[in-house]
Amino acid sequence: MENFIYNVPTKIAFGKGQIRMLPEFVKEYGKKVLLVYGGGSIKRTGIYGEAVKLLSENGIFYTELSGVEPNPQIATVRKGIEICKKEQIEVLVPIGGGSTIDCAKAIAVGVFYDGDAWDIVKNNELITDALPIVSVLTVAATGSEMDSSSVISNAAECDKAEINADILYPKCSILDPSYTFTVPAYQTAAGVADIMSHIFEYYFSGMDIPDIQKDMMDAVLKVCVHYGPIAVKEPDNEKARANLMWAASWAINGFIACGNFSSWPCHAMEYQLTNQYHVTHGHGMAIIDAAWMEHILSERTLADFTRYADAVFGITGKDPYETARTAIEKTKAVYEEMGLTLTLRSIGASDPGDIPKMAEKAVTEFGLDDAGEMSLTISDAAQIYESCY
Repeated sequence: MENFIYNVPTKIAFGKGQIRMLPEFVKEYGKKVLLVYGGGSIKRTGIYGEAVKLLSENGIFYTELSGVEPNPQIATVRKGIEICKKEQIEVLVPIGGGSTIDCAKAIAVGVFYDGDAWDIVKNNELITDALPIVSVLTVAATGSEMDSSSVISNAAECDKAEINADILYPKCSILDPSYTFTVPAYQTAAGVADIMSHIFEYYFSGMDIPDIQKDMMDAVLKVCVHYGPIAVKEPDNEKARANLMWAASWAINGFIACGNFSSWPCHAMEYQLTNQYHVTHGHGMAIIDAAWMEHILSERTLADFTRYADAVFGITGKDPYETARTAIEKTKAVYEEMGLTLTLRSIGASDPGDIPKMAEKAVTEFGLDDAGEMSLTISDAAQIYESCY
């Protein structure tokens, strides 16, 4: 078992009506707020109205940055930084899903950098400080409400990269499952696939990690395969929404990574799909994860696969390879039950000639060929893309 240090400084207010905590959380850090959000959904559902009413009643100044994209763009980050500097913003309050929170995180560190914000995305060593973040979550997916990373896209350069820094943990996050009742079925399904992908990146590492972490990974996956299809079919099922919202936070808050290792190959490969085909991230993850699992099934990963089959689906058998393959097929069936397609063609791919370029970029930029036993070569990545074309 490897040594590790674990610390998650984010305060969570979970449950219905917890938006009432917003003024108290904000006032711990300042009284000048930038609200960050996407389209008009938070206004239609009344979440926006609740938030601004609470801020106004408590004497908290706020201004806004709207229009955050599903894959947040660096151009939007730059706008946010400009507003923060002009208005001397003290606290960022993203209201939305992971994209909105990720955008706020990039703004938070960009305010303290004199150069272009994209420099920080590509070189995290340039980070010196960050504005505090109090997030209000409306989509169960990325786990950004309780982690220290941010993923930002650059349309001009057809690139997508991560910021990782401990100072990016939100100070507080408000998780009200009822805020996810209006999330469309497709986005719900993509969110569930995203949660599962965070577990899969670590599940098949073959490392000797504490049993409690293995059990946590099993628990999160069981929540996803059980409650995911229910939430898609019954969007106002509070039990399903609550379980998925809490699972999303625990899938990527660092707990399962303690003493474990992953080079995040599936995310590296999916980023290329986002850049090339503009697919929703979680949907892209479902496509890549299913193909990757088939590719890495081997003597080294077999025990992890048979554990997954038994713990998550209750599948056992005399032939471990058959058991593992059945679990992979079951995983695909869950995605398809939620309405997610599992081929590149289904998301707009029309030229297999894209594959070599995507494979090379995924492997070289993310160092996938230097990850020990979990390494993937450019040829491996190309085979995975080809298998799901």
